[in-house]
Amino acid sequence: MITTAQIRGARGVLNWSQGDLSERTGISSTSIGSIENGLTQPRDSTIQLIQKAFEDGGIEFLPDDGIRKKTGEVRILAGRSGFWQFYEDIYETLQEMPGEVIVHNVDERKFEKWLGTENLQTHIERMKSIGGVTYKILLQEGDDYFLATPDYSEYRWIPSAFFSSVPFYVYGQKLAILLFDAEPTVIILDYPSVSEAHRLHFQAFWNISLDPVKKEK
Repeated sequence: MITTAQIRGARGVLNWSQGDLSERTGISSTSIGSIENGLTQPRDSTIQLIQKAFEDGGIEFLPDDGIRKKTGEVRILAGRSGFWQFYEDIYETLQEMPGEVIVHNVDERKFEKWLGTENLQTHIERMKSIGGVTYKILLQEGDDYFLATPDYSEYRWIPSAFFSSVPFYVYGQKLAILLFDAEPTVIILDYPSVSEAHRLHFQAFWNISLDPVKKEK
């Protein structure tokens, strides 16, 4: 039987909303939300419908809450410890492949909550210590809660109509999709063509974004 973490992870990898999964299974969005949050115990037949929909979409389920796209490698990290493992992976990846990091659809209050003050400061200092690393970060228009410092990062505002509650993070050749529910789930895809597609998607929004400094003036 697939787990709730795998259901959330598979949706994130395929960029499916709960409504998208509902359309493919005939299960209501409300029921899918209750299953993912552990509020209901679904029948085996219900889980089988969900699993088949994901498998038809190209997802392969692995032991220990793992999933992967049939054409690439996927890791799922969950909870506070998993969130820190994600930042460890960012650091290790950028040490080997420094460059531009892009972060889209961010509310950095959630990042700070799950990372913690001490780990956050450690991460900022490590990013500064790696030569050639820069960040571009898109927040919702009007959000001035910035965690990164301007010596290695640039913030822009995206119009609220285009803002989504599902952030993504591209670093090196990896794409990470973040789901913030009762606890965070991070889906990391080590698949260069997917990360490059999201870079292009990000750039399109960056081109229409607003400069917070100029906007405030």
